[in-house]
Amino acid sequence: MAATDKIFQHGTLGLLVPGLFDGTITAGELLTHGDTGIGTLDGLNGEVIIINGHAYQAREDGQVREIAADETLPFASVHFEKPDISAPIEATNQADFETQVVRDYRLRNVFAAIRIDGTFKTIKTRVAPRQQPPYKTLVQATATQPEFSGEHVQGTIVGYYAPQLFQGATVGGFHLHFLSQDHQLGGHLLGFEIEQAELKIQHFADFQVHLPIDNEAYLQEEFDNETIDHAINKAER
Repeated sequence: MAATDKIFQHGTLGLLVPGLFDGTITAGELLTHGDTGIGTLDGLNGEVIIINGHAYQAREDGQVREIAADETLPFASVHFEKPDISAPIEATNQADFETQVVRDYRLRNVFAAIRIDGTFKTIKTRVAPRQQPPYKTLVQATATQPEFSGEHVQGTIVGYYAPQLFQGATVGGFHLHFLSQDHQLGGHLLGFEIEQAELKIQHFADFQVHLPIDNEAYLQEEFDNETIDHAINKAER
């Protein structure tokens, strides 16, 4: 029986900062640990959105495709979906939504999966461009990213809220991706306005991190917390 009480994360956000972009887990293996989540592909190639057991890549050219089981990822977070809260959301924007959700559902020091299904007045996303070795740092690689937008779009926002204490292991605060219902728009979420939607929240006491200890570059890297914090704030928000 699938465990619905934890987030499984392969890699850390921090390992992307110096440019450790090589994939170290297959999509097939990742999906044995969860049916919903987010991540990026080998070479920082686009944004990964995992919904209902299917993994999709939003590419830098604006296309969306389903990911094959043998493709690899350097970083991803997944869980088996079993929300403990469902609530309708009326018209609101991202800033007000985030403030209200943290307050109303007491998320400040809690891990939580966030899912929003509905119609969005506006959606804005960006997609990390594919990198080739020798890799740049995360900040350099994401200095220029294609952005995409839509109006009156039906789709799904998925992602996580993490306590600020865990910045570096993941993104402290909200980290959200989007996929439209018609698979014509996807990516890392930059902003949204909701027309009408349903919010689902799943709280977690357990956060499991699976590290790529067979990857030589990871074993040799000397990580710096201050650099990681700065890079995440610049590249992921």
